[in-house]
Amino acid sequence: MDEPRFREYIRRFNEEDDTAFDDYLAPDMHMKNGTLEFTGVDGMKHHYRDLIWPDFVERLTVPRFVSDARRAAIQMNTVFTAKHDADASLFGPVRTGETFEFDGVIMYEIDETDRFSDILVAYNSFVYTDLDGNSRDLGIPH
Repeated sequence: MDEPRFREYIRRFNEEDDTAFDDYLAPDMHMKNGTLEFTGVDGMKHHYRDLIWPDFVERLTVPRFVSDARRAAIQMNTVFTAKHDADASLFGPVRTGETFEFDGVIMYEIDETDRFSDILVAYNSFVYTDLDGNSRDLGIPH
């Protein structure tokens, strides 16, 4: 996968366009992020459409990208900003404007149709910042 195609995926992801998963994920893709693990496009859609995007604005940035024909690796920074007060969210209770910032590395295996068949997420930090600006590293998010 070349970098322009990958960056188009990130653009669509940031727009909460879950049809990007149909275009970029193999039907039987596998995702592992800490203890969170699922398979299939529907699993990815459920995770983001039903568990993250209702409560958070999620913005991905990719400062580094490398790839060959069958793999891509990126450095990823993701900021989740709470859209509203919620007593329960994927990250627990949140208040409007609180943030969670992920910094890590992601390895993508790419199949013969130029789609992601396996996604492996490794984190460096996952930092919660409250409305007073106090931050603390929460460890692995899942």
